Amino acid sequence: MILEVKWCGLDYGETIMNAENLRNEVVFGDLYKALGKPELIADKLRMYRILKEKYGTYPHIHEGHKDELFEFVLDNEPAAIALFKQKEQEFLDMGEGVEDALVYLRSEGIEVYMVSEMKQSPDPLGRDHITRFLKKHGILKHFHGLITPLGKIDFRTYAVDLRYKGSTKEEGSIYDMIAQELKERGIETHEAVMVGDRLNTDINPAHARGFKTIQYTGFLDEGITKADAVINSFEELKRIVRRKP
Repeated sequence: MILEVKWCGLDYGETIMNAENLRNEVVFGDLYKALGKPELIADKLRMYRILKEKYGTYPHIHEGHKDELFEFVLDNEPAAIALFKQKEQEFLDMGEGVEDALVYLRSEGIEVYMVSEMKQSPDPLGRDHITRFLKKHGILKHFHGLITPLGKIDFRTYAVDLRYKGSTKEEGSIYDMIAQELKERGIETHEAVMVGDRLNTDINPAHARGFKTIQYTGFLDEGITKADAVINSFEELKRIVRRKP
């Protein structure tokens, strides 16, 4: 199957970002040892586990509930938050083959955006944890911008479009906004593709609005899907996506 498109949206957590090497015992241990408070480590790990039980996976917390982690686990302590941001980035990695796929998409002339469910961020767009991740791994240059419920940022100008503020992936309103903006530029939803792992945020709501969809199962496989294609590696993405003339 070949999908011909002009625009591509990529999910962040468990798609672009690989958290498999993240060990929170190490992160919180190093953090509170550095702060001179090793006696707090066990309690902070207990509080983190409560948060993880609530949201399921660390990528889910990382992408959409960072403020809650800072408040509930780190007590909004500035020194702890600064150290956590530093330690976290040391362990987060890219999915295998991501950069090659991004280079390919841009070489095809396909616009590439990160589409995230980041509903909260202690830092403004452009200094948020997703942008920092893209910069750290040297792949920000392959993206036109970042679209989130906090707004859309253009990585070429760093202008922020607040029309997206309050929209979400799960409700589908973020895809409504993308569809509207693409249509204004002469691009129909069937000329755009969304790539992600979760059915309820990446696949089903985008599919319902006419976007082509690709389910990525490299980290998480949610089973039966409405996606146009299913891939287990980004190498496969290069074989099925082409620029629509």
